[in-house]
Amino acid sequence: MKRLKGRRIAVLATDGVEKVELTVPVKALNAAGADVDIISIRHGRIRSVNLHEPASRFRVNRTLEEVDAADYDGLLLPGGLINPDMLRQSRQARDFVRDFDRDNKPIASICHGPWVLASAGLLDGRVLTSWPGTRDDMVNAGATWLDEELVQDGNLVTSRGPQDLVPFVKAMLKHFSEGASMRQRSRASKSSPQRNEPPKAMTGAMKWLPKPSTRTALILGGIAAGVYAAKNPKRLKQFQKELVRRVA
Repeated sequence: MKRLKGRRIAVLATDGVEKVELTVPVKALNAAGADVDIISIRHGRIRSVNLHEPASRFRVNRTLEEVDAADYDGLLLPGGLINPDMLRQSRQARDFVRDFDRDNKPIASICHGPWVLASAGLLDGRVLTSWPGTRDDMVNAGATWLDEELVQDGNLVTSRGPQDLVPFVKAMLKHFSEGASMRQRSRASKSSPQRNEPPKAMTGAMKWLPKPSTRTALILGGIAAGVYAAKNPKRLKQFQKELVRRVA
């Protein structure tokens, strides 16, 4: 029997979402029988990333303007550096997550995802974990931050990042199940200390990732130059010709 059959789960994400933190939980939710909607701040397809490298696109099912938290049984907030930073600047995104918390509905978030919770003002007095680099942001938002693979505090389940996906997904499926308790509160009262250095796995990965192609670099640089050129009609035509020549 599929444990989440009949349950509707909202996944709030936008461009820059970490691919593995979107695909793995969503596949697990689908396999468990859940009805999953990817909700974003715009229509179309959002671009995921692997660290800072562009990755697959994913179709958005609905935008924030088209949904109501009352229609869903749970909320998933994946991470990535860009995705939650964009979402936390959206009033509609902040209101959406506030509605889930107000109704004591289950929320599961991983990596940088809790940035959205912090900007929504939901972390004062809460206990959670997140990507270690966001530790101070969580503490400054009033939370107790733990350097653990998984933390549950009431209706909130959190994990640090991709390295914790196995326990996170297992806890998420239980958390989103009908009748799951939202009363389990962490007794922790003191935050884990700041780390002394970034994770070596991350620094190594960034060091050895291939550099963008010359074509990509020229296009990105061209976009920036185009903004300037557009303000100067005499330069705009010259810029367009040069960009076409270089990427042809």
